[in-house]
Amino acid sequence: MTPYRVGIIGCGRPWRADGATGFGMSHQHAIGYRASSAAQIVALADIVAENARAFQEQHGGDVIYTDYHEMLAREPLDIVSISTWPHLHAPMVIAAAEAGVRAIHCEKPMAPTFGEARRMVAVCADRGVQLTFNHQRRFGTPFRRARDLLRAGAIGALQRIECSTDNLFDWGTHWFDMACFFNDETPVDWVIGQIDLRDAAPVFGVPVERHGISQFRFANGVEGLMLTGRGAFQPLGIRLFGTTGIIELGHSDDVPLRVLGGGRGDWEAIPVDEGLHGRDCVTHGVLDLIDALATGREPELAASRALRATELIFATYESSRRGARIELPLTIDDSPLIARLAATAS
Repeated sequence: MTPYRVGIIGCGRPWRADGATGFGMSHQHAIGYRASSAAQIVALADIVAENARAFQEQHGGDVIYTDYHEMLAREPLDIVSISTWPHLHAPMVIAAAEAGVRAIHCEKPMAPTFGEARRMVAVCADRGVQLTFNHQRRFGTPFRRARDLLRAGAIGALQRIECSTDNLFDWGTHWFDMACFFNDETPVDWVIGQIDLRDAAPVFGVPVERHGISQFRFANGVEGLMLTGRGAFQPLGIRLFGTTGIIELGHSDDVPLRVLGGGRGDWEAIPVDEGLHGRDCVTHGVLDLIDALATGREPELAASRALRATELIFATYESSRRGARIELPLTIDDSPLIARLAATAS
C-alpha cells in the first residue's frame, strides 16, 4: 500500500536543546512515523524556518513551510501531527480537518477552554476525521501492568482512584485520563472541587493553579480524587484502592509500580522495564493511530477519551467558581480559571 502522507505542524527544537521551550514532542511524533512502513513524513510547517530545517535533517520531510495554512492548501496530506502550545490547537485542528486530512494527532492538553476542546471533537466527527490526543501513558508498561493486575483481581474490586500531581491542566490531563483508563472508560456522573488562584502561573501559555483538589464519581460508583501542588500526597503518583489491597504507581524511580494486600504482608515491587515517563510510549501511540486509520477501529488515544479527561479539568474549575457540585455533562464554553483571573486583574 502507498504510505500515508504525513505533515508536521510545529517542529520546534529537541528536548533540552539550546533555545528549546518545550519537550520537543514533534521529534517524538516523528520517531513514531519513521517506525512505521505505512507512513512517510512529507511536509513540515514551523514559523521558524531554521527549526524546520533542523527537523528535516533529522527526520526527513520533502517541503518546508512557515505558514501551516499554506501547507494544508498545497499538500495532499493523510495525517497531520500538531505539536504546538495549547492555545493554537483548536484553530490548527479545525483547519486540518477542513483541509480534508484523514487523521490528526495533537499534543495535550486539548485547549485553554472547554468550548474549544468540544469544537475540535465536533468538527472532526462531522467530517469523519480520526482525531487523537497524545495521552501517551496509556501505552506505558507500568500503567498497563497495573491495569492487568487490577483486572486479575490483585486488589479485589476497584473502589477509589487517587492521583497527585503539579496542576489539574497540564499534568492533570494525564492523570484524569489514566483514571478513566483504569476504570475501563466508565463515564463520570459528577465533580466537586476547589482551586486556589494565588500561585497561578502559565504553563505553555495557559495559566494553571498550583494548589487544588478534585473529587469525582464514576457511574459505576468508583470514587476519584485528584490533589495538586501542596495538597498532593507525593509529587507525582496514582493509587488504586480495592476491597483487598492497593496498587501504587510512582513510589520512586526505582519502584514505579508496587502492590499491597491480596495476601501480601508488605509492599511488593512489580518488575517493569520502564518508569512513568517511557519515551517509547509516544511511538506506540503513533503506531496505534496509524493502525486504527488503516483498520477503521477506535484508536487508544481517541478524542472522545481525551475530552472526558478534559471535562474533568474544567468541571473542577467550574465547581470552584460556583461553589457547588457539577453534574455532567458539562456545558460551559469558557475556562472558569482564566475568567476568574481576568476578573481579579480588572
